[in-house]
Amino acid sequence: MTSRHRALLSVYDKTGIEALAAGLVELGFELISSGGTSKALAAAGIAHLSVEDVTGFPEMLDGRVKTLHPRLHAGILADRSVAEHVDTIAAHDIAPIDLVVCNLYPFRSNPSIELIDVGGPSMVRAAAKNHAHVGVLVDPSAYESVLAELRASNGALSASTRTQLARDAFAHTAAYDAAIVTWFDAPDPAAGGVEFPPSLHLSLEHAQSLRYGENPHQQGARYRFEGQHSWWDSAIQHGGKELSFLNVFDADAAWRIAHELGEGPAVAIIKHANPCGAAVAGDITTAYRHAHLCDPVSAFGGVVAINRVVPVDLASSLVDVFTEVVIAPGYNPEALAVLTAKKNLRVLTAVAPQTPRFTVRSVDGGLLLQDPDDVRRDIEAHASWKVVTKATPTETQWRDVLFAWAVAAHVSSNAIVIANDGQAVGIGAGQQSRVDAASIAVRKAADRARGGVCASDAYFPFRDGLDLVAAAGVSVVVQPGGSVRDGEVIAAADEHGIAMVMTGVRHFRH
Repeated sequence: MTSRHRALLSVYDKTGIEALAAGLVELGFELISSGGTSKALAAAGIAHLSVEDVTGFPEMLDGRVKTLHPRLHAGILADRSVAEHVDTIAAHDIAPIDLVVCNLYPFRSNPSIELIDVGGPSMVRAAAKNHAHVGVLVDPSAYESVLAELRASNGALSASTRTQLARDAFAHTAAYDAAIVTWFDAPDPAAGGVEFPPSLHLSLEHAQSLRYGENPHQQGARYRFEGQHSWWDSAIQHGGKELSFLNVFDADAAWRIAHELGEGPAVAIIKHANPCGAAVAGDITTAYRHAHLCDPVSAFGGVVAINRVVPVDLASSLVDVFTEVVIAPGYNPEALAVLTAKKNLRVLTAVAPQTPRFTVRSVDGGLLLQDPDDVRRDIEAHASWKVVTKATPTETQWRDVLFAWAVAAHVSSNAIVIANDGQAVGIGAGQQSRVDAASIAVRKAADRARGGVCASDAYFPFRDGLDLVAAAGVSVVVQPGGSVRDGEVIAAADEHGIAMVMTGVRHFRH
């Protein structure tokens, strides 16, 4: 007796395959299976035909050729609304296949030629093309809902379900091909430098719905690269409202900065993607209090990133300030209780961020791509920086030079950061004029600038900015250099008796 329905099962990921197969058999499906899937079904005692039983041809070439056969593909691709198709497969004694269950070799797990699947994508694409008549399943998480629909509808899937499954199938093969192209485009370490591929094939999946976009009238969502997981995907939110677009954007910036301020306890406070406070200290509570003191007004409604487990005394200090998000690697139980008692405070536990291969910005009709601005690498190479003045920084001042430089690299250009004793005390961000940025930083630092360090993300085009920070009492300036007026600016530093360090590296951020 011939079954009313036929299903072809050939999966790498065996999750849930026995339960699905058993359910299909109960519904009267005849099963066809290959390779490892066939072995799994046999071990579970589930009756099925092997691919060789159907094709009359053995698997060959170490499994490279097994499902690539007309007796399978004709059964998948036949358009049952076309009489000629139906007559043709009947003339060749080919039974139609109603459901294809297939997922592909995990190419990203160990990229290699042997993990480039050929038969799998062919079956998936064939079934998806003919979705008017064939269902295609690539995701084990969908097995249960598909089985439920088949049980409720006498073994048939609705047109809308088949269409959705086909869409998911093409997304699956597109992501697979994108991973292979990315592997081919991987830079050759021997060549050195950054290689930009001739084309980009990005596959991203919906990871998180957001409360709203940049503004409440805009919708927002977070997507992640297919097959890749960032710290966001393992982060745990302990309390507060759903995250908005800007919560995610600012929290990402804050978390990265907190991990680039050195190995010791560090805190960064972000407002509108810019640091409004940052500090390092011997203990994490002191670091938070010093970071907040940089600019308490701007810290209102900000995001706080803390690179140590949060103790209760820090939590108690933090809840006295309106804060949107706090991120840390962990919290003492008492600290977590204090923080989650604040109804609207979003409390996140997260692992350290990773450095991406490229950073991307959207422009009309495409993307801008660049390699990341790795400030830690820059700081690690600070032995090559040059002191260009008569005065030289002390060992203590050098620590502030490195700290201020790290903070300035994360401030929107034009950027001026004044730091003193491991604490940012004045930040001027996002100004069209560097002297205006210096003026803002000086005003915010006030008396705390005296004896401190000033970092400028790019060179001083004129001496006016240098004169401003010198008048405020800074003892050291760190900047890239490279201006045609460098000599004039160095002379001004010598006039003021302050030290100047030139890094040779600019850190614009827009």
